[in-house]
Amino acid sequence: MNSNNRKPAYIIAVDDDPDDRDMIEMALSETKLPTRLELLQDGESLMQHLQDTTKPVPDMILLDINMPRMNGLEALAQIKQHPRLKTIPIVMLTTSKTQDDITRSYQLGCNSYISKPVLYETLVDLMNMLHQYWISTVEHPFIQKAIDEHLGAG
Repeated sequence: MNSNNRKPAYIIAVDDDPDDRDMIEMALSETKLPTRLELLQDGESLMQHLQDTTKPVPDMILLDINMPRMNGLEALAQIKQHPRLKTIPIVMLTTSKTQDDITRSYQLGCNSYISKPVLYETLVDLMNMLHQYWISTVEHPFIQKAIDEHLGAG
């Protein structure tokens, strides 16, 4: 999606902490950018959501690492192995600053790794920056073509 497309960006944020999900939602709404946000609580619910072919493919995923049932690294690995999903930009947005988590995230194919900001104003700035970069600036492959090719229709 680029800036010429007026359709709201579809973003999924995955975090087990309800306060963090609320903060992401408030910060994104404060940017006033056209966005449809889906909030999920763990990697397992994310994978169920993404595997439902009646739902649109998101324009970006914000993914926490430390979550129950399926952590962010496990979900990231599954997404990047899936032909229909692997081109989705994934931003690891987490409190973890360990070098192992950073290295593993990039090895598994994340597009960015960002530590969650402490200040709300910084989170608003971050949401604006991520939207401007990943939604308005970067060119992405046309998702429907990738889906058609995967299903053998292309």
